[in-house]
Amino acid sequence: MPEHDALWRMLDANFPGLALPPAVARQLPALVPLRRLARGRSLFVQGQRTQAFYAVSAGEMEARFTGVDGRVSAIEHFGPPRLFGLAAFAAGLPSEYEAVACRPSEVLVIGHEAYRLMMDSAPGFARALLAEFARRFDVTLQLLQAARHEVAADRFSAALTQLARQRGRPAGEGWVEVAATQTELAQLAHVSRQTANELLAAAEATGRVRRGRGRWWWRPAGA
Repeated sequence: MPEHDALWRMLDANFPGLALPPAVARQLPALVPLRRLARGRSLFVQGQRTQAFYAVSAGEMEARFTGVDGRVSAIEHFGPPRLFGLAAFAAGLPSEYEAVACRPSEVLVIGHEAYRLMMDSAPGFARALLAEFARRFDVTLQLLQAARHEVAADRFSAALTQLARQRGRPAGEGWVEVAATQTELAQLAHVSRQTANELLAAAEATGRVRRGRGRWWWRPAGA
């Protein structure tokens, strides 16, 4: 995908209705390069102070957290047009996770110059970015509650919902198609693969899930 097309698609998806002044629209493409990553390549590591935040243009990225005991956990998977690395970049803090390409991927690199241009010269961008932070804070609180207080089935349901929101594509009659493996679900919900299989089977029995190879279909309650 041409770099400029990737940039405009990302902006339209993440900031609908944002109208860039002509001068900003002319300058921005040169300030937002497209970076290609091979499968397994890290974009930045845990503890690194990044000089940009990013948007997935193609492929898929994974956020990984390494605990003090050396155990590695998959926090989240994100595909196009997801923004990530926002908090560490805006706050100037070390990243809390490592970003790794799950397969050959492309990311837009939004560094300090592009950030300042958008914040200072694109009316509405700062408000839209603040709204994005607020949404993510709410999701983080929900996941924290699930991790600390909910049983495995509730954590698994939260993981299903999260992946459906991140990767879901409408499949008709209220169904959402989600490309994800049982292993990914298990990692996100912090359950074993066997437990994930059992919980998927239970959800399928209630009519909320249909399973396929490397993907599944999910129907939200009330759909």
